[in-house]
Amino acid sequence: MDQVEKGTLPKRELYFVFGALMLGMLLAALDSTIVSTALPTIVGDLHGSSHLAWVVVAYLLATTVSTPMWGKLGDLYGRKQFFQWAIVLFLVGSVLCGFATSMFELIMFRALQGLGGGGLMVGAQAVIADIVPPRERGRYAGMFGGVFGAATVLGPLLGGVIVEYWSWRWIFFVNVPFGIVALFVTAAALPKSAERVAHVLDFAGTLVMTVSASALILFTSLGGSTLAWTSWKSISLLVVGLVAGVIFVVVERRAVEPILPPRLFANRVFSSASAIGFVVGFAMFGSMTFLPYFFQTVRHVTPTQSGLRLLPLMVGLFGMSILVGNLVSRGKPYRPFPILGTAVMTVGLALLGTVGILTSSYVMSLYMLILGMGIGLVMQVLVTAVQNAVNPADIGAATAGTNFFRSIGGSFGTAIFGALYTNNYPHQLATGFAKLGVPVPTHLLSTLTPKTLRLLPPAELHVVLAAIATSIQSVYHWAIPVGVIAVALSLTLPEIKLRASLHPVADEVPLSHAEPLL
Repeated sequence: MDQVEKGTLPKRELYFVFGALMLGMLLAALDSTIVSTALPTIVGDLHGSSHLAWVVVAYLLATTVSTPMWGKLGDLYGRKQFFQWAIVLFLVGSVLCGFATSMFELIMFRALQGLGGGGLMVGAQAVIADIVPPRERGRYAGMFGGVFGAATVLGPLLGGVIVEYWSWRWIFFVNVPFGIVALFVTAAALPKSAERVAHVLDFAGTLVMTVSASALILFTSLGGSTLAWTSWKSISLLVVGLVAGVIFVVVERRAVEPILPPRLFANRVFSSASAIGFVVGFAMFGSMTFLPYFFQTVRHVTPTQSGLRLLPLMVGLFGMSILVGNLVSRGKPYRPFPILGTAVMTVGLALLGTVGILTSSYVMSLYMLILGMGIGLVMQVLVTAVQNAVNPADIGAATAGTNFFRSIGGSFGTAIFGALYTNNYPHQLATGFAKLGVPVPTHLLSTLTPKTLRLLPPAELHVVLAAIATSIQSVYHWAIPVGVIAVALSLTLPEIKLRASLHPVADEVPLSHAEPLL
């Protein structure tokens, strides 16, 4: 991309490209959560309740394991063609999902869609890194962070609306017109790479990394639900994931052009940001999972209404992400924001740990706003810091690596917090029903739904609601030390002055030897 790399892309074209990139990221982020409220309807149509979890896991898995591959391919051969291939894969997967006639087909097509989604997420951030200098990149990164966070919250809401008024198939079909717009705009405005250099693809590293990440994500996603934690299948997944991870480190040290270069981990900014992203993803995704469930059970609202009640979280996340991006672009140091953000996030988690049956909606909205503000302060600034600190030739791999660790953290958080809830809920039920002098009805442990919940006698209903609320409180109590760890890790993030140009110039410190300001 000679024109792009020299920073000569006209402002007008830059805005067109940015709009298309943001649209692509929005679609990819939305599809990670939009199916959650549609799953009961999908299962009813396709008759596959035993495979329900795989509809979500297939997309998450394919997105996560493909991010390093997309990032490295963009580094080697240029961003444009691979970002467009990602759009095409995503659109094809979306259309096929919409026409799926069985759960098996839907799961396979969701994986294909996830492969494209991984390319959209990484490609959007890497393309901006190619055409906007780090000092000006903050405002664009802030918008990306806001869009990603908003999609996480809006996904269940939009899914509920589409299912309620149209068909679950339109959850996938609606991607098509927007994806086509993104495809044509990037084709017209984004220059091609003029360089054609022979490269050695790291097939071994890609394979081993995929095996390791897949096994670990399946272990955390399916453990405690589809598979028992102590079953031989769960233990096998964990062992395979850990062993393949060790092999991956060995393979990458010997690869000519590694998919995730070991030199990145010697970079203090990358290693620190990856650790922070992992822990923030752990706390964020793990804790946000329970908010819609709380609203639909304890507050007895519809899936659409539960999505609407998450809006304070989205407002805090989106607003802070954009504000931080603009402040960083104006020359403010980026290091204080992750420190402040992780602290505010921890406060938000602690406050949500006090929510009970009688907590007012206004108070809970305030707590969610605080949590969203904390996440918005920290999430996207990490990408800007990493892209500024690494060699331009490694921007794609570094961006993908940062997203990769955040996704892995989210998978672990969702699984572990889910296990904590699952283990605590029966104990809370037993305590409550013991006070009533009756045993716990079996169906309250396995087949309870928001609809059947309201059919219980008042005394039993109160016990169940109290058990759900108390169990969710315990999840947030466990999230507090995770937030404290995130604060401690954010203190290790170095401050390196943001470059004013796309590439280091003669009077700038070489990136490979850059010393942090703090």
